[in-house]
Amino acid sequence: MTVTDPSTLTPSSGTTASVVAVHASAVHGFSKPALDQVVLVEGVGVEGDAHAGVTVQHRSRVAADPSQPNLRQVHLIHGELFDRLAAAGHDVAPGDLGENVTTRGIDLLALPVGTRLTIGDAVVTVTGLRNPCQQINDFQPGLLKQLLRRGADGEVERLAGVMGVVSRGGAVRPGDAVDVELPAPPHLPLTRV
Repeated sequence: MTVTDPSTLTPSSGTTASVVAVHASAVHGFSKPALDQVVLVEGVGVEGDAHAGVTVQHRSRVAADPSQPNLRQVHLIHGELFDRLAAAGHDVAPGDLGENVTTRGIDLLALPVGTRLTIGDAVVTVTGLRNPCQQINDFQPGLLKQLLRRGADGEVERLAGVMGVVSRGGAVRPGDAVDVELPAPPHLPLTRV
């Protein structure tokens, strides 16, 4: 399967994709507090965040194989998701779902694998989709069904953002622009990582 319309992946003419908020937490919890900036470290992730590391840091994945590479160094969610959740009766704010970077003006879920996002001084290479888990319902009952559903074609849709690795380190702040560089074709769709 390939992404069929790369023209829909970048902001439309006259709009700019940008960072709404940034978050990090040194402890393995669910939500992350908002910060004035985060520093991304090449090949590691968000400085001071519990999920930063060259090898996998998510507890369930560490238990399975602690030597596997960390393809989930940075978690990004599109701010438009919070608008959709509010319309469905859920009060969810940036950082509540544990993302490091909240964006607006770009369809993160439609990006192909290997897309490079220049965000502030840093570059994040998109590796895949976040797989929503039961912790989301523990945070707010009924929320998981809004973030994990079946599309019209019967395929599972994961709506809880994308994961990436830091390809160039640097600071990221609210208000920073997000520039998109697509990989060479064929464009492969994101799957869970």
